[in-house]
Amino acid sequence: MRPALSYRGNPRRPKAGAANEESNVRDLTASELRDHLAAANEPPLLLDVREEWEYGICRLEGSLLLPMGRLPAGIAHLEPARETVVICHHGIRSRMVAAFLERSGFTRVINLAGGVAAWARDVDPDMPVY
Repeated sequence: MRPALSYRGNPRRPKAGAANEESNVRDLTASELRDHLAAANEPPLLLDVREEWEYGICRLEGSLLLPMGRLPAGIAHLEPARETVVICHHGIRSRMVAAFLERSGFTRVINLAGGVAAWARDVDPDMPVY
């Protein structure tokens, strides 16, 4: 059985704020994303790819839940030209999904480096953690 998503890029995590050499996906730290959201003229899609039980514990306000395993079926409902920030727990699953979206024709993809764990630690200390 072949996995729905695979990662073929550089296995080392790119420096936050920079594009991966093999990808145009940007990694932003939680603080960088906070500033980016505050300055955005048009809010990006905040795409949370964690499982429902994780999303029930904590989430970024305004985010859309689309678990990683359901992405192939749900991708048709997303807008490839819209800036999309991909979010997970620690930034690993979201990085794989961001690369998948890019290979699928999405042109403005950002990965939240460190995921919601970093957001809770660096931006919103009142956010529940798990």
